[in-house]
Parts: sequence; structure tokens; C-alpha cells
Amino acid sequence: MSANENPKAVAELLWGLRKSRSRGPRPAFDVAQVADTAVKVADTEGLEVVSMQRVAAELGLTKMALYRYVNGKAELIAVMIEAAVGTPPDLSGVTGWRAKLEEYARQLSAAWRRHPWLTSITVGDRVMGPRETGWPESALSALADTSLTERERLDAVMLVSSHIRATHAAATPGTQTWTGGSAASIMRDLLRLNADRFPLLAAVEATPSATTTQEFGLRAILDGLEHTISQRGDDE
Repeated sequence: MSANENPKAVAELLWGLRKSRSRGPRPAFDVAQVADTAVKVADTEGLEVVSMQRVAAELGLTKMALYRYVNGKAELIAVMIEAAVGTPPDLSGVTGWRAKLEEYARQLSAAWRRHPWLTSITVGDRVMGPRETGWPESALSALADTSLTERERLDAVMLVSSHIRATHAAATPGTQTWTGGSAASIMRDLLRLNADRFPLLAAVEATPSATTTQEFGLRAILDGLEHTISQRGDDE
């Protein structure tokens, strides 16, 4: 179930627009505690284990009591994301747009390493909370003084973010090819045995890399942006 099942309700919850319930006993917890509990379950046992029933049990509540905090699984996922993404990076102390985007990418990668399940549920048409929205806002600030247009700056941020997402998704169980994961050694052996059919892939496997896929891709993206920005400057 995605976090966009009822986007208006999700927005009201994440952005503090929902009216609090005045009837009934005072809640023993708050939404932040519910979210943190769900995040811990996902981190230790996997996202597939997270359910209203399981989170309620962790809090010592009944499943029906949990509905006082979130209206269902979609809202539970939404508050989990908002809790797990962490505080947006402060890039004000970093000099230069490239160094700022490198720091943004580093912190984004660190957040997804802490919570590998984030890559699979932070996609598609959905409402983001203020904390998560702060991440692209911070990255956009890195490009504020460049010659890129406002739309191009957002495209650049999405390009960097998508690259970091893709490299993390490739390292998630069930998504690997011959480059990593439980089947990696089998695929390497198969490529060696079939080097005549797949000579280029076999050569890649036989050659150690000095950089990771994430490092190489990020450098290539930033090199392209640097060329575009400097070219715009020359044209002015």
C-alpha cells in the first residue's frame, strides 16, 4: 500500500493540518513515537513485516487503538518516511556548488544506508512531509548562484538523487545482477565460463575497479553540470 492512497489526508497528517481529537482519553503516545516504532521494525525485520497490527503490538496497543494516531497503513508508511529521512543537510558551511552537491549526495546515501527500505517506498506520485521536502530544497540552494535556470536546477537535483537511489536499489536484496548480492559469485563463474559469448562483461568482472559505481556516476553527472554551467558563463 502506497502513501498516496489518500493524499489529502496524508498531507493533513504530515503538515500538521489535521484537527486533534478532543474526545476520549488522552493518547499515551504521539504520531512521532508511532513512526519511530514502525521504523525500528522495518530496520530490524524488513518493511514487509510492518503492519498496523505489528506496530500496535510493539506499542502495547490494540490495532484499533492505533487508528487514533494514523488512519491506516498508507499514513503509517508516510510518517515512517518522514521520520526516517532525517534532518535535511545544512550546506551553508560548504564552499562551491559542486562540493555542496557532493555533500548532499553523501548525506542522502548515508540516510538510505541506515534505512535500506526507503528506496522502495519513496517513489511515485505521493505527498512528502516538510522534513523530506527540505532535502531537495537544501540541494537547490547549492545551485542558486549558478547559470542554470530554476527548472534546470531542479532537474539537476533530481538527476543526482536518482543516481544515489539507483545505486542503493541495486544493492538491495533481490535487485542485484552480477555486480553484487547472493548470486554474484555464481554469475561471475558463469561469465568466466562463457567469456566467448559475453567478452565485455567477462572483462569487467576480471578487472578490479578503483571507484564504486556511485562515485563514478556522481562524478560523471557533476562533470556534465560543470561543463554546462561554465559554458553558460562563457556565453554571457
